[in-house]
Amino acid sequence: MATYDSPYTPPPRRQPGSPWLVVVFLLCLLLLPLGALAWWYWSGSHGGLDPNAEPRTVTPRGDLADEEKSTIALFRKVGPSVVHISSLNARQTEYGTGSGFVWDKEGRVVTNFHVIQDAATAVVVLSDHSTWRAQLVGGSQEKDLAVLSIGAPKGKLQPIDLGTSHDLQVGQNAFAIGNPFGLDQSLTKGIISALGRELKSDSPRPLKNVIQTDAAVNPGNSGGPLLDSAGRLIGVNTAIYSPSGANAGIGFAIPVDEVNRAVTQLIQHGRIVRPGLGVVSAEDEIARRFNVRDGALIWRIAPGSAAAKAGLHETYRDADTGEIEMGDVVVALNGNAIHSGKDMYSAFDNYKVGDTVTVTILRKGKKQDVQATLEPIG
Repeated sequence: MATYDSPYTPPPRRQPGSPWLVVVFLLCLLLLPLGALAWWYWSGSHGGLDPNAEPRTVTPRGDLADEEKSTIALFRKVGPSVVHISSLNARQTEYGTGSGFVWDKEGRVVTNFHVIQDAATAVVVLSDHSTWRAQLVGGSQEKDLAVLSIGAPKGKLQPIDLGTSHDLQVGQNAFAIGNPFGLDQSLTKGIISALGRELKSDSPRPLKNVIQTDAAVNPGNSGGPLLDSAGRLIGVNTAIYSPSGANAGIGFAIPVDEVNRAVTQLIQHGRIVRPGLGVVSAEDEIARRFNVRDGALIWRIAPGSAAAKAGLHETYRDADTGEIEMGDVVVALNGNAIHSGKDMYSAFDNYKVGDTVTVTILRKGKKQDVQATLEPIG
């Protein structure tokens, strides 16, 4: 038997090639056509660059839609009535801007009270960009309305057309023209979103029956007009509801019916002359001590006032017994329920000085009606 001096050694195996080489090879195959395509695109061989190119032919638009024509006509009609207002401090430096509108040919301009509040003076810029120093005719913080006067000639003044607000309907179109962020003569469009809102103001009394709209109202729109589709004034834009201070689709306007009444008084008296009875109602906490849960307890009556002439009774301390005798409790005004002193004061806003009203009272538990003529208060 044959023997071998060394053990058997098998031949070496061939090592496989690196996988990365295969990947690189495939990428090269892929990039070659892509590179050729890119060269074709950028070289203009597909029609990109053309030294003989000419402007395209404009496609005829056709006539504007009727709604567009109406909006354009509205802006052209009302734009000249809208003004830009700058408030100046004692150093004659601008510290606030807002909007307003021409009220009459005598040069009176209406805006928000907060636009000119604490201003040393104000400057009004008309739509033709002429600038006029303004004087304050009168203002009311609780109504957030002010009337200014400028010396512009009547030919430059275009009073705004007045509409009504008592017959507004949710869903009808609304337009706002103003100077948002100082950009004058800006038009926005929306709808009446809600009616009868109550809005807190800087005064103790809230603004009532306020119009809510989604027509964009931004800082600088304050004091500008809110319009119906006929271009009539239906409200004065006064505030927005937005944490950021920019429009969030909720704006508010003072209704024109209230504006008309308030502006007339500001022109006549320089202030709001409120109708009333000349009474002071008890605070709610005091009224509850007298077990008055509903109505306005009369606490004091001014001597010679409408309430005194009508024979109403105030709350007083009996000189003989030392006991407090409760006054009359007003529970209705012209048939409309009064639930508190606040209700009573708000109810007077629906009337004017000289109106005769029926005051329904509770006197010692018995209900009775008393006639009284409202007088100027404050």
